[in-house]
Amino acid sequence: MKIGLDIMGGDFAPKAAVLGAIKAYKVLQGHTLVLIGDKEAALSILAENGVSADNFEFVHTTEVIGMGEHPTKAIVQKPDSSISVGFNLLKQGAIQAFSSAGNTGAMLVGAMFSVKAIPGVLRPAIITIVPKLKNGLGILLDVGANADCKPDVLVQFGVLGSLMAQHVYNIDNPRVALMNIGEEEEKGNLLCQATYPLMKTTSLFNFVGNAEGRDLFTDSADVYVCDGFTGNIILKLAESFYGISRKKGIKDDFFDRFNYEQYGGSPILGVNAPVVVGHGISNDEAIKNMVLLSKDMVESDLVNKIASALQ
Repeated sequence: MKIGLDIMGGDFAPKAAVLGAIKAYKVLQGHTLVLIGDKEAALSILAENGVSADNFEFVHTTEVIGMGEHPTKAIVQKPDSSISVGFNLLKQGAIQAFSSAGNTGAMLVGAMFSVKAIPGVLRPAIITIVPKLKNGLGILLDVGANADCKPDVLVQFGVLGSLMAQHVYNIDNPRVALMNIGEEEEKGNLLCQATYPLMKTTSLFNFVGNAEGRDLFTDSADVYVCDGFTGNIILKLAESFYGISRKKGIKDDFFDRFNYEQYGGSPILGVNAPVVVGHGISNDEAIKNMVLLSKDMVESDLVNKIASALQ
């Protein structure tokens, strides 16, 4: 297996990305990590840390897509950027997965332009992990790819999240809930009211009803579905818990599990290859875990399982 890593993406690139690659290499066990970006910069960082360049493959690029650039324009106008080249390699099959802590919009556009959506997928979604209070984890989607959704799209998010929970996180018969403002079937805005009966009658996943915001970190469900606008607000709020606990001097195992570094990145579900987007502030530990998540997605054969489910 060859895993592509954009070493130019993120606020602390390329140093954090290369240091993360070094950490990932130590646990990849026979798989190859392909570093995509400024090769000379990568070689310099490896040399500084006494690591042989022979441990990696390199694809040199000359351009970088900035965090604030327009995604579509940047992909088109910068064909030799690390993100554009990474997606070309993924499309050609030269790598089996691609990850980056760079421009999220460019990663979404690049995925849709190159490997494209799996046939039958209405809209790919971005997922995030939510820790459960007692133990284990849940999945929340969408968290930003689709600010506006239709009911059939949310139903499909339930399928995508359920398959991810089952095959990547080994959760048996995942329970899927619809994020709403109340538990009752008739509650919610027009989108939730139209989605609930579709989820209630589907045989594609194990629907357990509505979930409120206070349920998110409990064991009431394994997969929580919402539109990307709602999901992104929830995600950003949840991300603040770890920082607030640190600033207040609170040391707590549960709040420590809100540290994004542990999870590495967020997969884009519904495209024809494993693609993982990391946080822009990713450090070396987060980059390592982003690479390992990419490996897990390849090994789980999740893409083919999604394709089979949607046939």
